[in-house]
Amino acid sequence: MNLVTIETSRLLLKGFSPEDMNYIFDTLSKLEIMKLLGHRSEEDYIKEEFKHKKGYASYNRSFKLFLLTDKESGIIIGRCGIHNWSEEDRRAEIGYVMVDDDFKKQGFMSEAVEAIIDYGFKDLKLNRLEAIVRVGNFPSIKLLEKNKFIKEGIMRQHTRVDAKFEDSFLYSRLFNEYEEGQPTAQ
Repeated sequence: MNLVTIETSRLLLKGFSPEDMNYIFDTLSKLEIMKLLGHRSEEDYIKEEFKHKKGYASYNRSFKLFLLTDKESGIIIGRCGIHNWSEEDRRAEIGYVMVDDDFKKQGFMSEAVEAIIDYGFKDLKLNRLEAIVRVGNFPSIKLLEKNKFIKEGIMRQHTRVDAKFEDSFLYSRLFNEYEEGQPTAQ
């Protein structure tokens, strides 16, 4: 495995590619996988295993999944990364989730998102970074707007939650907008 590692003031982000994930599932035991990927439950493992079996990347889309590790405690507290990455179109989506409630509302995810934005534009040479967020997800909306994403519009009945279709907002940030501002990572 050739992991990409990004360090911020409080976090260590370890980036896994589809090839890394395939290697992990092909060679490690279930307990080793759960520990390495920070799974906290059987359900977390099953979701990841399902993604592995279905294939992590398609012929023209890929991802880079970063596990967020708190430097002080060594605990994996969340995930942040680039997915639906089209190298040809120089476009990707950013996604993130905090899995440890003890680390919420302390700026950790903002720190991680800033680092991933820098990585996407500097290292992956993206022209466009997109984010899709449910209309009522105010913490995520606030995080995107803090990081200078522009709301482009509403995607009607875009996602299904509890057997009900809900709208999503589409946000984006372009390379030229990023370049005009200062780099955001610490």
